[in-house]
Amino acid sequence: MTDSVFSPPDAAVAAGIIQAIGDAPGAIGVALTGAGPVSADALAALAAAIDFAGQALAPATLRAYRADWQHFCGWCRAAGWAALPAAPATVAAYLASMAKTHTSSALVRRLAALNRAHRLARQPWPAADPAIRNTLRGIQRKFGRPVRQAAALATEEVRALVATCANTPVGQRDRALLLLGYAGALRRSELVAIEYEHITFDKDGVRLLIPHAKGDQANKGVSIGIPQGSAPDTCPVKALEAWLKTSACEHGPVFRGIDMRGATNRRALHPDAVRQILRKRATLAGLVLPRAERLSPHGLRAGFITQAYINGARDEQIMDHTRQKDLRTMRGYVRRAKLVTDSPAKLLGL
Repeated sequence: MTDSVFSPPDAAVAAGIIQAIGDAPGAIGVALTGAGPVSADALAALAAAIDFAGQALAPATLRAYRADWQHFCGWCRAAGWAALPAAPATVAAYLASMAKTHTSSALVRRLAALNRAHRLARQPWPAADPAIRNTLRGIQRKFGRPVRQAAALATEEVRALVATCANTPVGQRDRALLLLGYAGALRRSELVAIEYEHITFDKDGVRLLIPHAKGDQANKGVSIGIPQGSAPDTCPVKALEAWLKTSACEHGPVFRGIDMRGATNRRALHPDAVRQILRKRATLAGLVLPRAERLSPHGLRAGFITQAYINGARDEQIMDHTRQKDLRTMRGYVRRAKLVTDSPAKLLGL
């Protein structure tokens, strides 16, 4: 990669941030020119700024950007081209090299990572250059294919899933996890992050604090209510109470790993464990999904929106509970729910 020259202290900040998203130390070759003596307090403040800047993104986003940036840097080194700043032709060739192996959404994410790296390094990013835009559009026209959306797991499917959960530690944990994930419209990262201290029981159900959410970048936290269910077997509140009693959880992570002897450990489940649990329960339940859709933990959230809409919930009620800010996103789920039932083709008299 070619050397890049910045004016201090932007140079050090940019170097630290780009290193945080994946560049190896010194790989950028930042040259600090014209810098005078720097006090210890100033260096400490600069180090703190770099640390805070590295925490500006969610961990999952940071990991994705890190991997994307490292991949681009490796590709550029092999091609003998500069990665920072990257010429439009370099970026276009990079996209073309992945045309047959990567989805359109993956290519767009790669561009987002490159965009962020260039902006942090105070380098021009040619996002609107025709070479990049037209290459991406051409790839999408030739190799684009429909995205397999997460199947909406509504109440009928959730009942089938929890029916496979026996009255064992594993079964009780999985039952509580699935029911709370569905009733709370929770993302899998939010599910595994639930701690005992986030839960407050009252006569009507549970108040659940979500301290860190996807749309809550400042970590202000938000609380949602989970009411008592009408059926004992599918009541999320009763399922949670049973699991807390079985696991003897009085502090820390609620959803934890269980060993072969049925003993619960103290570590929170990894977010991918939610996908594995869902897959296991779907197999046991013999759940059959539409061919164009896929099984995903996000299906619990999509299912909540779908079922709530079908049962008459207002848009603002759904969005308040799901913590969504964009009405168009929520309406996308609703449109899927009424594709057939509300189709104008019903008026054709066929």
